[in-house]
Amino acid sequence: MDAYPPPPQFASLAAPAPEPFWSVMIPTYNRATYLERTLASVLAQDPGPQKMQIEVVDDASTSDDPGPLVRRAGGGRVAFFRQPHRLGTSANYNSCVERSVGQWVHILNSDDLVLPGFYERLRGTLEGRNDVGAAFCRHAYVDVNEKQLGTSDFESLTAGIIPDFIDRIGVAQTICSPSVMVVRRSVYGDLGGFRKDLPCAGDWEMWIRIAAHYPVWYEPEILAAWREHSRQSSVAFAKLGQDIADMRRCVEISRSWFPSDRADDMSRRAREYLSFWAFDNAESAFAEAELTVAFRQVYEGLKCSTSLRVMKGLRGVFFSMARGVLRGTYARGKSLFTRGTSRP
Repeated sequence: MDAYPPPPQFASLAAPAPEPFWSVMIPTYNRATYLERTLASVLAQDPGPQKMQIEVVDDASTSDDPGPLVRRAGGGRVAFFRQPHRLGTSANYNSCVERSVGQWVHILNSDDLVLPGFYERLRGTLEGRNDVGAAFCRHAYVDVNEKQLGTSDFESLTAGIIPDFIDRIGVAQTICSPSVMVVRRSVYGDLGGFRKDLPCAGDWEMWIRIAAHYPVWYEPEILAAWREHSRQSSVAFAKLGQDIADMRRCVEISRSWFPSDRADDMSRRAREYLSFWAFDNAESAFAEAELTVAFRQVYEGLKCSTSLRVMKGLRGVFFSMARGVLRGTYARGKSLFTRGTSRP
């Protein structure tokens, strides 16, 4: 832990006024393609400016200018701020928190969506609950056309505070995006902001930090959607193996937040979890004939753990790879043979 600096602190984070209840902060960077649908999903639930702040915070986009889109789609209801220079994802999240004025902050990525009832349901739960530090909901996975691809697993079948949530979130990152999480603004003031040294895992470390200090509420109804597309930053990071490397560092940094009597076991299980995550990535990369990516993922996975369980899992990865090689070789050979015998 000594090798890592503490999380960034907010120099000035004034206490929020009684209203608005919500600050919906929408960070964006080269995502104008999806931003209009994101804004529409929020505006469809807009209770008015007295109860909800809505602002797009652009991280100095280079491939598009979301300002005109925000002015057109927002109809004057949505504020817009452009960073003077690129900050990076975590620092832009922190800027969103600093610019927020509501009691509860919702960082909604500009390619994700809120589904009907998100704000009403969570406000009905959180209003008057001074003990809860954060809340999140079950979510759907959708494609670029918003066709549902799947849903997240249940954390619980009923709504409520998750007992010992640190034991779950400390071992596995089950919250795929900040878009499904709302955080009391004062919690950010108490615990600090998103770490800039974890580009791929700053949100996971934040959820672990919050769970170590505050009760976390869960809503099992699907109230948000995470959009999968090829331009996600996570796709580029995975090609370099940086996703797994950052999450491994997240486990190292977060160990001090784990309950002392379970910290060793939680760290071990978290590292095994990351190894299997990397192996899944490797199999997917191999299926796309991205051999360099596949072996980077395997390498990073083995840096997380070499337990007996992990090594058994690795054997399965290489069996899958071998089957892929054989299938590809057979297909190429068959194609060559067919072309050869079809000649006059």
